[in-house]
Amino acid sequence: MTGLSTLLIVVGLFLVGGVISFVRQQMPKSLIVLLSVGAALCLAAGVLRLEVWK
Repeated sequence: MTGLSTLLIVVGLFLVGGVISFVRQQMPKSLIVLLSVGAALCLAAGVLRLEVWK
């Protein structure tokens, strides 16, 4: 694992925690969708940058 892939995965998991928190607080759906898209992109980028795929 490189440093950048680790950072992207950690940020993605942090954003997933934010999504869960926002759902429990009943925040606006558009904000939850935007946050979940960002979390999915961070996690996908972090997983794809792992060196196990080479």
